[in-house]
Amino acid sequence: MTHPIPTNDESRVPPREECVLRYVLERRAALHPERPFIRCSDGSSIGYAEFRTMVQRAAAGLASLGVKQGDTVTVWLPNGVEMIRIWFAINWLGAIYVPINIAYRGNLLAHVIANGGSRLMVASHDLLERLEGIDTANLETLLVVGGDGRGVKGFATFDTGVLDRDTSGPVEPGRPIEPWDIQSIIYTSGTTGPSKGVVSSYAHMWHMSGREAFYMLDEEDCFLLYGPLFHVGGTLPVVAMLNRGGIVAVGGDFSTDTFWPTVRATGATFVILLGVMSSFIAKRAPSPDDREHSLRKAMMIPLPDDSRAFAERFNLTAWTLFNMTEVNVPIVSEPNPLVVGTCGKRRPGNELRIVDGFDREVRCGDVGELIVRSDAPWALNSGYFRNDEATVAAWRNGWFHTGDGFRCDADGNFFFVDRMKDAIRRRGENISSFEVEQVLLSHSAIANAAAFPVRSPLAEDEVMAAVILQPGQQLTEAELIAFCEPRLPYFAVPRYLEFVRELPSTESGKVQKYKLRERGVTERTWDREASHDRRTRRPAT
Repeated sequence: MTHPIPTNDESRVPPREECVLRYVLERRAALHPERPFIRCSDGSSIGYAEFRTMVQRAAAGLASLGVKQGDTVTVWLPNGVEMIRIWFAINWLGAIYVPINIAYRGNLLAHVIANGGSRLMVASHDLLERLEGIDTANLETLLVVGGDGRGVKGFATFDTGVLDRDTSGPVEPGRPIEPWDIQSIIYTSGTTGPSKGVVSSYAHMWHMSGREAFYMLDEEDCFLLYGPLFHVGGTLPVVAMLNRGGIVAVGGDFSTDTFWPTVRATGATFVILLGVMSSFIAKRAPSPDDREHSLRKAMMIPLPDDSRAFAERFNLTAWTLFNMTEVNVPIVSEPNPLVVGTCGKRRPGNELRIVDGFDREVRCGDVGELIVRSDAPWALNSGYFRNDEATVAAWRNGWFHTGDGFRCDADGNFFFVDRMKDAIRRRGENISSFEVEQVLLSHSAIANAAAFPVRSPLAEDEVMAAVILQPGQQLTEAELIAFCEPRLPYFAVPRYLEFVRELPSTESGKVQKYKLRERGVTERTWDREASHDRRTRRPAT
């Protein structure tokens, strides 16, 4: 079966019934009420009509607590059916879904609570203690999941019983919900600074998950969800399958040990494999069961060099793409792309440029910042919530500035180089931390790695890498450098190496490199230029 990249038919504002979550769920529940919409890792399912009823009741409960159209509602929950239900109930009322990272605490937590401006938070009982001692801004009411919230001072607290009361009729918003209304405010990962709330309309989410961006999906698919629902990697699969009338499978936390059992239990046909997920799966010993499963499609981000071997081994088709919360999948590949390292080609309906620091287009093959605009209204983000300065900076000159370094070849293939703020300059050469990491990760003993700049005593930067070994593996720093030398330009080979047990990461799995830069060289760091010790060293324990 082939999956050609389609031509553009989405250069319009979609009608309400096609993109507004409430109306799409109503339509799907009427068209196929018994068809499964959500499937859990134990194989149980919730049909479209049943889920609509669950959402209606939850919406009535939220309305009884004062939530109305246009309000922001902060949601602080782990992945699960209850989080999806509460998200849909918020949007059912025409209110705005504001999910936040369950790893947040302290000043970061206070920042997103204040920025969201919600009076009501739906929160997991297990997280409530983190509210003590911080400024909770406008928060007045807590709806507590998994407990009753007793003992939390300063708030009116309710348990989820309020969401399950019978209602005499549907709760109606004050006016029809429009495609350009705000559906969600999703916070950026905060890898380079304070998290910014990305304002997404219903039309934006429709374009991001639509039939051109994810042209390989249809109503027969079951999308296995691993991304957190406070991140676009989690919300997008749910919206995509709702719009198609397909199934979304809630996979829980990703683990190489449970991945294939979860695929088989849920009947999943499609999955997004982010970062090192595909590497973890590929590094497991081959098994006779490698091709005995339902999975037929995988989106691999970034595309590993061995993607075609991966696809052959596991009997599936692979794609890749580039996206971020603010855009709409402006770059997507063909099936099983042949070009090593590509993110794909420009998706119809979007204009792309690669520019220098003054928005002048660079030459073909040169590295610059990727900027984007769309042919369709509301197809990209509507700015950063309550952050005019960041909005103006990102949208200068009428283009959205991604902050990502890219290059493009003569055939229109786009290649991610690095976050502009993560680029390393050493001895007059610009180095991609991403490309250094890909070489490190290609070593069979490496589980994960991050490359980042540290200050040189002379000038510019030196390259440092923090490395996690696969369980049971032994490797010296000198052996790893010897592996890198024929695979990287001499100036990109790390000077400093440190074996670590974990990397500081956001809940969505992005490494917080600013924390690594701040820590810099430590007493455990191995210096290639200073050390002549070739003996075996064990990784940090």
